Amino acid sequence: MTAYNMIDDVERVLFSEEQLKKRISEMGAEITKDYAGKEILMIGVLRGAVLFMGDLARAVKVPVALDFMAVSSYVGTNSSGVVRILKDLDEDIKDKHVLVVEDIIDSGLTLKYLLENLKSRNPASIKLCTLLNKPERRKVDVHIDYNGYDVPDYFVIGYGLDYNERYRNLPFIGVLKPTVYE
Repeated sequence: MTAYNMIDDVERVLFSEEQLKKRISEMGAEITKDYAGKEILMIGVLRGAVLFMGDLARAVKVPVALDFMAVSSYVGTNSSGVVRILKDLDEDIKDKHVLVVEDIIDSGLTLKYLLENLKSRNPASIKLCTLLNKPERRKVDVHIDYNGYDVPDYFVIGYGLDYNERYRNLPFIGVLKPTVYE
Protein backbone atom coordinates (compact mmCIF):
# COMPACT_ATOMS: atom_id res chain seq x y z
CA MET A 1 0.00 0.00 0.00
CA THR A 2 1.36 3.41 -0.98
CA ALA A 3 1.43 6.26 1.55
CA TYR A 4 -1.12 9.00 0.88
CA ASN A 5 0.39 12.45 0.39
CA MET A 6 -2.01 15.22 1.45
CA ILE A 7 0.15 17.83 -0.29
CA ASP A 8 -0.98 16.42 -3.64
CA ASP A 9 -4.51 17.70 -2.90
CA VAL A 10 -3.37 21.30 -2.28
CA GLU A 11 -3.87 23.66 -5.21
CA ARG A 12 -1.72 26.36 -3.60
CA VAL A 13 -0.59 27.69 -0.23
CA LEU A 14 -2.41 30.84 0.92
CA PHE A 15 -0.54 31.39 4.19
CA SER A 16 2.74 29.69 5.06
CA GLU A 17 3.66 28.40 8.49
CA GLU A 18 5.93 31.44 8.94
CA GLN A 19 3.18 33.89 7.93
CA LEU A 20 0.76 32.26 10.39
CA LYS A 21 3.27 32.45 13.26
CA LYS A 22 3.95 36.14 12.58
CA ARG A 23 0.26 37.09 12.33
CA ILE A 24 -0.71 35.12 15.45
CA SER A 25 2.11 36.80 17.37
CA GLU A 26 0.74 40.20 16.28
CA MET A 27 -2.79 39.20 17.29
CA GLY A 28 -1.50 37.98 20.67
CA ALA A 29 0.19 41.33 21.30
CA GLU A 30 -3.01 43.21 20.45
CA ILE A 31 -5.11 40.99 22.73
CA THR A 32 -2.53 41.35 25.53
CA LYS A 33 -2.76 45.14 25.27
CA ASP A 34 -6.57 45.15 25.18
CA TYR A 35 -6.89 42.82 28.19
CA ALA A 36 -4.12 44.35 30.35
CA GLY A 37 -4.91 43.72 34.03
CA LYS A 38 -7.63 41.16 33.20
CA GLU A 39 -7.90 37.42 32.87
CA ILE A 40 -9.30 35.86 29.69
CA LEU A 41 -11.44 32.79 29.26
CA MET A 42 -10.72 31.64 25.71
CA ILE A 43 -13.48 29.51 24.28
CA GLY A 44 -12.34 27.48 21.33
CA VAL A 45 -14.88 26.32 18.79
CA LEU A 46 -14.10 22.68 18.10
CA ARG A 47 -12.52 21.20 16.16
CA GLY A 48 -11.02 23.62 13.69
CA ALA A 49 -9.86 26.26 16.18
CA VAL A 50 -7.71 23.96 18.32
CA LEU A 51 -4.34 24.56 16.62
CA PHE A 52 -4.92 28.30 16.24
CA MET A 53 -6.14 28.65 19.84
CA GLY A 54 -3.11 26.82 21.25
CA ASP A 55 -0.70 29.11 19.41
CA LEU A 56 -2.78 32.21 20.19
CA ALA A 57 -2.95 31.38 23.91
CA ARG A 58 0.86 31.13 24.00
CA ALA A 59 1.12 34.53 22.25
CA VAL A 60 -1.09 36.27 24.84
CA LYS A 61 0.78 37.56 27.90
CA VAL A 62 -2.09 37.92 30.40
CA PRO A 63 -3.63 34.98 32.33
CA VAL A 64 -5.65 32.73 30.02
CA ALA A 65 -8.03 29.89 30.90
CA LEU A 66 -9.28 27.56 28.16
CA ASP A 67 -12.63 25.94 27.48
CA PHE A 68 -14.28 24.49 24.40
CA MET A 69 -17.61 24.25 22.66
CA ALA A 70 -18.58 22.12 19.71
CA VAL A 71 -21.33 23.42 17.48
CA SER A 72 -22.53 22.27 14.11
CA SER A 73 -24.61 23.67 11.31
CA TYR A 74 -22.99 21.76 8.48
CA VAL A 75 -24.04 18.72 6.51
CA GLY A 76 -21.13 17.81 4.25
CA THR A 77 -19.82 21.09 2.78
CA ASN A 78 -23.08 23.04 3.14
CA SER A 79 -24.47 24.93 6.12
CA SER A 80 -27.93 23.73 7.08
CA GLY A 81 -28.65 26.95 8.98
CA VAL A 82 -29.73 24.93 12.03
CA VAL A 83 -27.14 25.24 14.80
CA ARG A 84 -26.73 22.49 17.37
CA ILE A 85 -24.51 22.56 20.47
CA LEU A 86 -22.68 19.24 20.49
CA LYS A 87 -20.45 20.04 23.49
CA ASP A 88 -21.17 22.81 25.95
CA LEU A 89 -18.72 24.64 28.20
CA ASP A 90 -17.33 23.09 31.36
CA GLU A 91 -16.94 26.52 33.00
CA ASP A 92 -19.53 29.10 34.07
CA ILE A 93 -18.76 32.31 32.16
CA LYS A 94 -20.73 34.71 34.36
CA ASP A 95 -18.66 37.87 35.02
CA LYS A 96 -15.69 36.56 32.99
CA HIS A 97 -13.93 38.19 30.05
CA VAL A 98 -14.69 35.77 27.22
CA LEU A 99 -12.78 35.57 23.96
CA VAL A 100 -14.41 33.22 21.45
CA VAL A 101 -11.75 31.74 19.16
CA GLU A 102 -12.82 30.45 15.76
CA ASP A 103 -10.85 29.08 12.81
CA ILE A 104 -12.98 30.60 10.05
CA ILE A 105 -16.13 32.68 9.77
CA ASP A 106 -18.16 31.92 6.69
CA SER A 107 -21.91 32.65 6.63
CA GLY A 108 -21.83 33.94 10.23
CA LEU A 109 -24.96 31.94 11.13
CA THR A 110 -23.22 29.61 13.57
CA LEU A 111 -21.27 32.42 15.25
CA LYS A 112 -24.33 34.67 15.57
CA TYR A 113 -26.19 31.87 17.36
CA LEU A 114 -23.20 31.00 19.53
CA LEU A 115 -22.51 34.62 20.56
CA GLU A 116 -26.18 35.21 21.47
CA ASN A 117 -26.15 32.00 23.52
CA LEU A 118 -22.98 33.05 25.37
CA LYS A 119 -24.19 36.63 25.95
CA SER A 120 -27.27 35.22 27.70
CA ARG A 121 -24.91 33.70 30.29
CA ASN A 122 -23.83 37.18 31.49
CA PRO A 123 -20.09 37.36 30.88
CA ALA A 124 -18.28 40.57 31.89
CA SER A 125 -17.37 40.98 28.21
CA ILE A 126 -17.36 38.93 25.05
CA LYS A 127 -15.19 39.37 21.98
CA LEU A 128 -14.63 37.34 18.84
CA CYS A 129 -11.31 36.29 17.36
CA THR A 130 -10.96 34.41 14.08
CA LEU A 131 -7.99 33.31 12.07
CA LEU A 132 -9.85 33.55 8.74
CA ASN A 133 -12.81 35.60 7.60
CA LYS A 134 -14.76 35.06 4.36
CA PRO A 135 -16.73 38.33 4.09
CA GLU A 136 -18.24 37.55 0.67
CA ARG A 137 -20.00 34.47 2.13
CA ARG A 138 -21.60 36.38 5.03
CA LYS A 139 -25.37 35.96 5.48
CA VAL A 140 -25.65 37.71 8.86
CA ASP A 141 -23.58 40.49 10.38
CA VAL A 142 -21.03 39.32 12.94
CA HIS A 143 -18.66 41.78 14.60
CA ILE A 144 -15.09 40.43 14.58
CA ASP A 145 -12.80 41.99 17.17
CA TYR A 146 -9.60 40.22 16.09
CA ASN A 147 -9.19 38.97 12.52
CA GLY A 148 -6.15 37.15 11.18
CA TYR A 149 -6.89 37.34 7.46
CA ASP A 150 -9.73 38.01 5.05
CA VAL A 151 -9.84 35.26 2.43
CA PRO A 152 -11.70 34.89 -0.85
CA ASP A 153 -14.32 32.17 -1.23
CA TYR A 154 -11.89 29.26 -1.60
CA PHE A 155 -12.19 25.87 0.07
CA VAL A 156 -9.34 26.29 2.57
CA ILE A 157 -7.64 23.53 4.53
CA GLY A 158 -4.76 23.07 6.94
CA TYR A 159 -3.80 24.44 10.34
CA GLY A 160 -7.00 23.01 11.86
CA LEU A 161 -9.27 23.42 8.84
CA ASP A 162 -10.45 20.21 7.26
CA TYR A 163 -12.36 18.45 4.55
CA ASN A 164 -13.90 15.21 5.83
CA GLU A 165 -11.51 15.31 8.83
CA ARG A 166 -8.44 15.35 6.59
CA TYR A 167 -5.76 18.05 6.24
CA ARG A 168 -6.13 19.58 9.75
CA ASN A 169 -2.50 18.76 10.54
CA LEU A 170 -0.98 20.63 7.60
CA PRO A 171 1.24 23.41 9.03
CA PHE A 172 -0.01 26.00 6.51
CA ILE A 173 -3.36 27.13 5.09
CA GLY A 174 -3.92 26.07 1.53
CA VAL A 175 -6.61 25.88 -1.11
CA LEU A 176 -8.03 22.40 -1.68
CA LYS A 177 -8.14 21.27 -5.29
CA PRO A 178 -11.79 21.28 -6.44
CA THR A 179 -11.36 17.77 -7.85
CA VAL A 180 -11.10 16.49 -4.25
CA TYR A 181 -14.55 17.70 -3.13
CA GLU A 182 -16.63 18.02 -6.32
